[in-house]
Amino acid sequence: MTQVLKMWPLLTATHHYDKSISTRHRGQGQVIEAPILAYLIETKHGRILYDVGCDYGKIADQQQRDRYYDSKIFGLEAPNMQEGQRLHHHLERLGLTSADVDLVFLGHLHFDHAGGLCEVCGAEVHVQSDELEAANSGLDPAYFPDDFSGDYRWKVMSGEYDLVPGVRALSSPGHTAGHMSLWVELPHGAPVILCGDAADLEENLRDEIAPGICWQDSEEQALASIRKLKHLAEQEKAQLWPNHDIAFWQTLRQFPDFHD
Repeated sequence: MTQVLKMWPLLTATHHYDKSISTRHRGQGQVIEAPILAYLIETKHGRILYDVGCDYGKIADQQQRDRYYDSKIFGLEAPNMQEGQRLHHHLERLGLTSADVDLVFLGHLHFDHAGGLCEVCGAEVHVQSDELEAANSGLDPAYFPDDFSGDYRWKVMSGEYDLVPGVRALSSPGHTAGHMSLWVELPHGAPVILCGDAADLEENLRDEIAPGICWQDSEEQALASIRKLKHLAEQEKAQLWPNHDIAFWQTLRQFPDFHD
């Protein structure tokens, strides 16, 4: 029996980039707009936050912006993140504070998924051991080490497991070494699989196209994860939610409305 009560998709920023970042060997020269999302899941056992978006300070402060989003080194411009999109403002609109978030589940540690940890310090933070090791390797510039080097309540995990009844961590490596998606069984309607960056766009799922960025060029592993999620969705009659698809995001209930 699921313990999930409701789920809010949270728009934490938007990003413009070459589509080939999301679709491997496809879309070069086509600039797309992508939402940067987090998901707040309320359960009978407490509140879970899947991903935390970017570090606002690295975007709003020009000195930090120049350091972290130097196009010669990083290759991407900074996301467009407004003050009102910070996590604590989303929580305030629900009458909550960061202290009301019990668990942060990080699908992976790239800057647009782990940067906002500084907004919810105090919560237990789940991450995969393979992901943490890769993030500390220095081999991928999309990891900003100080995003996750603070004194957080880490719970380093390995493999798939249930967070609470109705919320399950799903292994989906390829984009990163320890990437995780999340199964969410809502009280009404079909279950939802939050793909994370295993599938940025509906196109990744429909055409089985790997993300443009794959850990150590592990394209086959990324494709295997896409196929695994598709098979699970077909088997369990679940919905697949891609992570950075602006058209798909616009079909979701807009905050502060929620899915139940």
